[in-house]
Amino acid sequence: MTEFGKSLTVTETPIPGLLLVDLPVHGDSRGWFKENWQREKMVAAGLPDFGPVQNNVSFNDAVGTTRGIHAEPWDKWVSVATGRIFGAWVDLRAGESFGAVFTAEIDPSRAILVPRGVGNAYQTLEADTAYTYLVNDHWSADAEYSFLNLADEAAAIAWPIPLSEVEISAKDLAHPRLADVTPIGPRKTLVIGAAGQLGLALREAWGDADHIEYATRETFDLRADPAGARRWRDYGTIINAAAYTAVDLAETADGRGDAWAANVTGVAALARVAAENGITLVHVSSDYVFDGTKQGAYSEADPVRPLGVYGQTKAAGDAIVATVPRHYIVRTSWVIGEGRNFVRTMASLAERGIAPRVVGDQIGRLTFTSDLASAIQHLVTTAAPSGVYNVTGAGEAQSWADIARAVYRLTGHDPAAVTDVTTDEYFAGQEGPIAPRPLNSVLDLGRIESTGWTPRDAGAALAAYLSADES
Repeated sequence: MTEFGKSLTVTETPIPGLLLVDLPVHGDSRGWFKENWQREKMVAAGLPDFGPVQNNVSFNDAVGTTRGIHAEPWDKWVSVATGRIFGAWVDLRAGESFGAVFTAEIDPSRAILVPRGVGNAYQTLEADTAYTYLVNDHWSADAEYSFLNLADEAAAIAWPIPLSEVEISAKDLAHPRLADVTPIGPRKTLVIGAAGQLGLALREAWGDADHIEYATRETFDLRADPAGARRWRDYGTIINAAAYTAVDLAETADGRGDAWAANVTGVAALARVAAENGITLVHVSSDYVFDGTKQGAYSEADPVRPLGVYGQTKAAGDAIVATVPRHYIVRTSWVIGEGRNFVRTMASLAERGIAPRVVGDQIGRLTFTSDLASAIQHLVTTAAPSGVYNVTGAGEAQSWADIARAVYRLTGHDPAAVTDVTTDEYFAGQEGPIAPRPLNSVLDLGRIESTGWTPRDAGAALAAYLSADES
């Protein structure tokens, strides 16, 4: 008999992400009623907001009808409408939990959330049993599926009714044993801007795993509508490492249009794709969203006040990405990676015996792309709470002139060769538009540290970077 009046309760199982749920069922002599899926209550109770798009019903005439074991590339919410079933779930995802088994009886007062890649099978325990399942993708012949034999010895499922006595399709009986199953891989990660300095660092961090896809400007243009560019339900994460970063050119008429197209219009299209398909969107932001007048480090909660066009586009992109249910806005400053950059320029000047004039009234911390990539990987793999995270090197704030002197010293040259000038003095007499710079670019790192990621000291990172260049 169905138990009435249960509290909505979510119970974890030995299979990660497979959640058994007791449902409140209200009944009397007339029958019963339940809320099969109530998004607000169930998300509050601890279920993921998995975004179902299709509702299917399976009706089973006879006791013992057995279906499965099928693993599909979508999440399923399985609930009984009438009757009773025995469910068996086997983790067919690649990873440490591959082959894990869980079984339970399901009646109208109990449901289960089956995550993508977990094989599921059901045996009816009463005649005229019907169960429903909500799924968050539409069936596709091109999608990735995996199957397991119902009688697999390794899974050793204790079926209430022996399989020799029940109705089973020939197809289900022909599925492979666990040793021969091809595991379902994780949802894909798309790295956009893979040829840039951060994209190269992300490639170094993630490598060439099958589920990681790297896209350059030639293979993924942010200026084009991405809606039909991929089967997006196969993706779990988009990391946008592409951006328009020419801060001075952004002040020109042409540059302004290019900056808004890449940093706002393109980001808005990615945000729409991510929101519609349950994808985590990682967006890289900038210290240029601040005006640099604050005394002390900027926190993630500080209001943005961009001074120039580039900062305005980054602030607008941040606001758009914040509307995506699963997002990380990684705010950084003074980024150093592959290719031409401030550190390599100073090292070259030192080697040639040149005494440079360097800005001394802008303060901040260097951020090396290897550390930025490490922080992004940490946020994604640990499923840290969505939101804004400041990521830079750690340690004392320095000016550009201070960093130039450190480069001279670390490369064996006289740091006294570096002369401080103000920002206004440095740009005086230069032709063309000059974007305003924030004088204070120091970002507070408390939030990213609270997730378990520890920033490297910027000075130590600089020494390691120069040492690697020399080798």
